[in-house]
Amino acid sequence: MAELIRRRQRFVGRRAELVAFQDNLGLAPDDEAHRFLFHVHGIAGVGKTSLVREWEKTARECDALTAYVDDAVNSVPEALAAISAEFARQGRPFKRLDRLLETYRQRRHEAESASAAASLADPAEAGEMGEPAAPGPQPPRPSAGSTALATAGTIGLGMVPVVGAFAGVLDTARLAEGTDRLRAALSARFRNPDDVRLVLTPDQVLTPVLVEELTEALRQLPWIALFFDTYERTAPFLARWLHDLMTTERYGQLPLQVVVTLAGRQPFDTALWDGFADFMADVRLDPFTEDETRRLLAARSVTEETVVAEVLRLSGGLPVLVSTLAQNRPADPGDVGDPSATAVERFLKWERDPLRRRVALDCALPRGLDEDVFLAVVEEAGVREDTGAGEYAAGLYDWLRALPFVTEKAGADAAGLRYHDVVRAPMLRLRRTRSPRGWSGRHTALARRFAAWREEIEAEAGLRADDRWESGRWRALRLEETYHSLCANPGTALATALRDVAEACREGVGAARRCALALAEAGEDTDDAVVREWGRRLGDALGEDDAGATTGVRTGVRTALGLLLDGGALDTAGRAVAHRVRGRVLSAEGQYEPALADLDRSLALVPGQYGAYLDRGITHRGRGDTPAALADFHRADALAPDTPGILGAWGETLRAAGRYEEAVALLDRAIAAAPGDAYATASRGSALHRLGRPTEALVDLDRAVALDGGYLWALVRRGRLFCALGEHDRAVADLDRAAEIAPDSDWIASERGEIHRLAGRYEDADRELSRALTLNPAHPSALASRGAVRHRLNRPAEALADLDRAIALRPGYAWAIEYREQVRAESAGGFSGPA
Repeated sequence: MAELIRRRQRFVGRRAELVAFQDNLGLAPDDEAHRFLFHVHGIAGVGKTSLVREWEKTARECDALTAYVDDAVNSVPEALAAISAEFARQGRPFKRLDRLLETYRQRRHEAESASAAASLADPAEAGEMGEPAAPGPQPPRPSAGSTALATAGTIGLGMVPVVGAFAGVLDTARLAEGTDRLRAALSARFRNPDDVRLVLTPDQVLTPVLVEELTEALRQLPWIALFFDTYERTAPFLARWLHDLMTTERYGQLPLQVVVTLAGRQPFDTALWDGFADFMADVRLDPFTEDETRRLLAARSVTEETVVAEVLRLSGGLPVLVSTLAQNRPADPGDVGDPSATAVERFLKWERDPLRRRVALDCALPRGLDEDVFLAVVEEAGVREDTGAGEYAAGLYDWLRALPFVTEKAGADAAGLRYHDVVRAPMLRLRRTRSPRGWSGRHTALARRFAAWREEIEAEAGLRADDRWESGRWRALRLEETYHSLCANPGTALATALRDVAEACREGVGAARRCALALAEAGEDTDDAVVREWGRRLGDALGEDDAGATTGVRTGVRTALGLLLDGGALDTAGRAVAHRVRGRVLSAEGQYEPALADLDRSLALVPGQYGAYLDRGITHRGRGDTPAALADFHRADALAPDTPGILGAWGETLRAAGRYEEAVALLDRAIAAAPGDAYATASRGSALHRLGRPTEALVDLDRAVALDGGYLWALVRRGRLFCALGEHDRAVADLDRAAEIAPDSDWIASERGEIHRLAGRYEDADRELSRALTLNPAHPSALASRGAVRHRLNRPAEALADLDRAIALRPGYAWAIEYREQVRAESAGGFSGPA
């Protein structure tokens, strides 16, 4: 009885909602009265989070495994990571999902190399007979910003809202070609074909594993309850995913014993969830009635009628305010005697300690608090100068944590503590309106503090300008610095904040969304309509990304960059960044001319960008202009000497152009700067092979394969070297291994066929080359090689047909033209063809 009483006292009010949720867990899943989805909605401060947290406790008391997710996540993979972390804390780790999430994070950064490969591949590269259009080694770019191209930039036909100067310019055929090339590059890059899908559509690979682990866990548990709070912020990327998870078998069969709760400000989306009404419970929360408010106050020992009346008046029945106003159990009618007092003053009216009152107000300024931020706030406020305040500060933090409007924020990159919006907003308005100069000064000081912490990380990690956004810690500090700068002086800080959005687009849509949210919140908190509108528009654009897109389509980054470039609010540096990022996207899609236009504009605005020269060099390389590419790589190296990504791209371009001595010299520098770079090592090995130094070449290619066992290009090049050395069995073994890694790659099938041809195994060669052409009928080198094989198999008509087709696909294909003439001459009674 005592235990039951304590349970009921811990959460006053919402009895009907509590009972409904608990009763639902008492029903069999196939009972028609059972609900699979609860949707809680209502205005800020009405108690949605409190109710959801209480439901979570109720579920655990019913032996359920639970997970709580809020707006600390910005993508489906982040949501899955948060769910898995919650389960692990309850002693139920989802190990397979955790391993796959770790693989996703690794592959997401590795995809940068594959994206570069799409531009570096040179179909016209001269080489051995029948050499296919193989991707060259993919030197890493200066930052992981190209990850956005792999995870959020694969563009599907008809799904790209092009904004700005290039509207209507995109060639859809080239666009499709670029998409296919990127997919092929990813296929060549990753050991497991699923890794390609993991990078392009992570939800499709990760979610089935979640479903499998949920199914296994439910063999020992009665229920699993998933709670998604602050859903108004996460719905843009979670809504479709959750809908498909629950109402389709796209990700597998979700077990019946899973109950999902959504909590946000918006009503249930009946358009998306059409036909689901019979399986969900719509829970609208209104402010407390007077009776509920009185019961909550009585539970806090607040019964004096004058005090109760004042709380009723000030709180409007919002539970968060009722709880806050009742925190210190006021009993004296004099405590509520000033009818003109603001709500903020009433929040702290019954806190007698002036230092605590001051700290509570000051700590509303940051968006989030950990102990470091808290100490910075109180230090900037001069608290340390007060008598005894130094020893008191640690205790103040614990006191602040216990306030009813301060909550612990979930998520790996969360700040720790967060004020409830209903309380924080009027506190900020009070600070801003009472002392505009003080408001600006305090935010300026906090911006400087976050900038100092950010600079410490830059120094410790040795981050270059293009590397910084790759660091999650750096990004988090930069966001808070930007937020406080906008609050201090929105007019002067806006351009820099918008430039940050463009920079974040290189890292991915999640990072860009966080920047847009910082803009929106700063605009709201400082009451600046321009900043607020920019945050809203960018947030809407970045919310276009559909986590359920089957082709990995992410249109938000493109739309956001278009808005920035067309909006007229970027400064010169910001426009340079936005043009460069858009140029990088276009280059990866094979849209070289628009890409060059963007990159040219970027460099015209800010000439000293080594990364822009690198990007432009890769773009020139992709369109076949080797001299222009080399000139840009040279400029990039002069600006940032010994950068591995620049040296690797430069050296590989020289290798592909047949300038092997120069390539080796540059790749020596690249490897010296980054000894573990498999791509530069493989490229140097290939160049050494062409220089007639097979022993050194084999050392490099062995090293590259040891560094990255799934690196297909290195395996193929080593196979070619073994073939040249007469070790055909070892060559075939390398190509067989490559085929196991990428069984559906026409390039690998073509290379296997070529190895068999050179070994004189013509039947095997014909089979593999035919398979390559089944996978890609427009593969010129596979056609030319099969033509040679069929000539050897005494099938001259078929040989000529293949050679004719290869030359039609690649006019000027010298080897195929020469071989066709030989076949024709032999058919006419001339010579017997080449060896």
